[in-house]
Amino acid sequence: MLRTHTCGELNIANSGNEVTLCGWVQRTRNLGGMVFIDLRDRYGIIQLVLNPSENNPDEKPSAIFEKAQSLGREFVIQVKGIVVERSNKNANLSTGEIEIQAFEINILNPSVTPPFTIEDVTDGGEELRMQYRYLDLRRNPLKKNLELRHRVTIETRKYLDSISFIEIETPFLIKSTPEGARDFVVPSRVHPKQFYALPQSPQTFKQILMVSGYDRYFQIVRCFRDEDLRADRQPEFTQIDCEMAFIEQDDILNTFEGLTKHLFKNIKGIDLGDFPRMSYGDAMKNYGCDKPDTRFEMKFIELKSPRPEGKGNIPFSETLGGPGFKAFDESEMVVGICAKGCANYSRKQLDELTEFVKRPQIGAKGLVYVKYHEDGTIKSSVDKFFNESILKKWADLFYAGPGDLMLILAGGKNQTHKALSELRLEMGNQLGLRKPEVFSPLWVYDFPLLEWNEMSQRWFAMHHPFTSPKKEDFHLLDTPNLSGLRANAYDLVINGVELGGGSIRIHNKELQQKMFKILGFSEAEAMRQFGFLMNAFEYGAPPHGGIAFGLDRLCATFGGSESIRDYIAFPKNNAARDIMIDAPSEISPEQLKELGL
Repeated sequence: MLRTHTCGELNIANSGNEVTLCGWVQRTRNLGGMVFIDLRDRYGIIQLVLNPSENNPDEKPSAIFEKAQSLGREFVIQVKGIVVERSNKNANLSTGEIEIQAFEINILNPSVTPPFTIEDVTDGGEELRMQYRYLDLRRNPLKKNLELRHRVTIETRKYLDSISFIEIETPFLIKSTPEGARDFVVPSRVHPKQFYALPQSPQTFKQILMVSGYDRYFQIVRCFRDEDLRADRQPEFTQIDCEMAFIEQDDILNTFEGLTKHLFKNIKGIDLGDFPRMSYGDAMKNYGCDKPDTRFEMKFIELKSPRPEGKGNIPFSETLGGPGFKAFDESEMVVGICAKGCANYSRKQLDELTEFVKRPQIGAKGLVYVKYHEDGTIKSSVDKFFNESILKKWADLFYAGPGDLMLILAGGKNQTHKALSELRLEMGNQLGLRKPEVFSPLWVYDFPLLEWNEMSQRWFAMHHPFTSPKKEDFHLLDTPNLSGLRANAYDLVINGVELGGGSIRIHNKELQQKMFKILGFSEAEAMRQFGFLMNAFEYGAPPHGGIAFGLDRLCATFGGSESIRDYIAFPKNNAARDIMIDAPSEISPEQLKELGL
């Protein structure tokens, strides 16, 4: 070994020891007669000092000082010296009580000046740091993120192993399927004009493993989806993929609630209580989205909503209003939230909220506000249309009191739900209610099984075509009322982030064939695409279900970040490019010819 110790493991107990260290030069400071060097490796930073009076007589002071003064940032060096107590201690370093009295320095490799500072807080922009990712990974924040990711994977394997799960690898070169996101395809050289696909998930393989008798499977697996990127999306990502046989929905929820509690306890030192459960319908009604942030309340209050079963709209006058305000009268839905203690918001603040909801990515046409002042008076942006007695009825409906602010949107149901959900989160941010140190888990269940696409005039699976309907809804499969079908599916949501999702699967060939027919597959198409799975179902397929956690998202949640990129060693940028290696890239004409392309 070129070193006897790492830069982070030494302490005052090592005083007087002769040591050899290796690492990167963080910075040098020449104070005339003395030179100080901060040496960094993966384990920490330690200070080196060169003092003429303490120098090894075997090497002239001028020679070692000359070498020290030639060191630049990020030079790789080997240092030999004696551990001594520091006179000026640094409480910010684990090695801050000691320093190394250096008597020999060997340059293992010089470095050109890096394009940004390798510090916790750097002067490099994101694109520049991604281009030089190998330098960015030397910084402590990224190092800690990758160490966190390592801990999560180790603790996951420990927990699942302790309850009899077995880790099994499934193929990366598989068959392309028409459902879900777009596939990445790989041309085959030995089978001209034919293509593999990279897996969006190991879905069918883990179901086959259940048929094979491996009743508790997991895999920490790379998955690939050719889709548009966001902060929490990458074209390749990692799942904690799991499947169980001979179970029902509660068994899955209880098992993986246990895994989540184990991870929070062992990684964050946090004891999570039992996870609440909420139906998809209640989540949409109360929060306008299927992954609500429940660290704070601020539930939706409806002033006007569609009638049940699509029988038109309930007139606004029936819900504590009156005719005459076109924006409400002509809207499918009028719904709002109560921001406690915000009646003192200025006109400027309210105008900024209005501009926020009118942004194209949110899509509201405007914002109505009602201030319930501390003196009991109520003023609104719609005083021209509604008198104070009506506004007080609204306040009662909103459970608003003196000092509160009501914020109301109107429009189509889906768009208004989405816009108000975003406004609720914005108010949560402004009021400091989305505390990063607080974790609020939630199971959401009973999602719709299908969604109708107007453009293609057909049904699509909300999750995937192997998700089972709820048993109570089986009778709807043979009726026109397919929109009422509920999926036996569930998501784990923490702080408004979907960390995992899964379902109870179809394990019966006839039911699977019926599902494919509803989704527009001909019998021949279904057999061509998924015949291997339906054939397997004829050989004693057990009831089974599973879940997959997004490992990258899970790590970002533990680290208090909205972006998953810094928890992936080599991520892609917003354009799905790896700008460090310049991929994707063209291939040679010879390669294309070999592939028959």
